[in-house]
Formats: sequence, C-alpha cells, structure tokens
Amino acid sequence: MNTSQFIDQLHAIKIDCVFNPYSERCSIFDLKNAAEIRSETLRKVLDKADTTNLDSIWIGRDLGYRGGRRTGLAFTDDLHLEAHANRWEVKLQRSTHGDEVAERSATVLWQALSRVHSSVFLWNVFPLHPFVADRPLSNRSHNAVERNIGTELLVELIDLLQPRKLLPIGKEATHIALKVSGKRQVLPVRHPSYGGQRAFLEQVSKHTGTDHD
Repeated sequence: MNTSQFIDQLHAIKIDCVFNPYSERCSIFDLKNAAEIRSETLRKVLDKADTTNLDSIWIGRDLGYRGGRRTGLAFTDDLHLEAHANRWEVKLQRSTHGDEVAERSATVLWQALSRVHSSVFLWNVFPLHPFVADRPLSNRSHNAVERNIGTELLVELIDLLQPRKLLPIGKEATHIALKVSGKRQVLPVRHPSYGGQRAFLEQVSKHTGTDHD
C-alpha cells in the first residue's frame, strides 16, 4: 500500500448522506476542480508523513462541514490550512471560494498543536463528511457501516505511516484506537467541543510535555 493507492480507496467510497471531498464538488462553495485540489492536498501531506519518523496520529471522529469537507484535511478549516502546510513544509491551496470559514474544533486543536514540535498526522475514524439527509451542510456522527469502512482505512493508514503513538480525541475515537493500536501506545484526550476545551488542552499538554494557556 502506498499513498496513491490509499487515496484511490478514498476516491471510490460512495455512500448516501456522505460527502466525499476527494471525489465530489459542493455546488455552493467549491471551485470547479475542488476535489482534485483536496486529493492533491492530502497526497502531499501523506507523502511527507510517509517519509517521516512519525511520532503520532491524532484521531477524531468525522470530517465537519466547516472544516475537512472544505479542505480535505482532518481538524483543518480554511483559517488553519496554511499552518497545516507550513507544518509539513508543503504548498497547499484552498479548494473553496468566498470568505474563509472557521471551525471551533480546528481552532482549539491548532492552539494545542502550535506548541507541539513532534511530527503529528491528523485523521478521523470516518475520514469523510457524514450529514443529515437533505441537509448537506450539517454534521452527524457516522453509523456502524461507515465506522467499519473507516476502521479498515485507519488500519491501512497506521500500517503505511507507522506512528509510534495514537492520540484519539473523544470516546468514539478512543474505542477504535484501542481496537487497532496493536502494541502502540494510546493516549486518549477529551474532545474540545461541548465544554471540553480546557480538559483537551490540559491532556494534550500532559501527553506531549508542552505548556498550555
């Protein structure tokens, strides 16, 4: 399995009430070649991570409509796309037009990540954007079928990137991380949403040996 084959697998996923940012285009916000831009974005970051002695994969739940749906990168909204690019020393471009859109979870995560100097790859249990029927700009939790698809992809990603540790964010991600970790260390943290911001920052600080505000 190489990075191109991994992205090809992502391309092929088609599920009702799921937006695949690597093969689909949002008629409201996306540039004409948005899917190609997002695929290239992920490929560049994957290629860099594949040639790095990767410290950890931070794992969330799903892509959100204000973040990864637009950028193709987990926990990354428009406002943090450049930070993500700089972290991996690659050039990335927006796949959307209009004003930049912020996502709260991305903002908090990048606040923590800005203090972490080890190599970190961001991902989700389900790496696409699940939405409520007839409401494409909404978020929902993935279902059991989608979780199984995402878990298989996560296993392949771990095998490809060979991280030393997994840092799952939230209970659902922790459950899956423990399931697929093998002998790797799993360092769970609370999800920053719904009042969990302080706990998230404190736990990330503890696990990474960094300071937090």
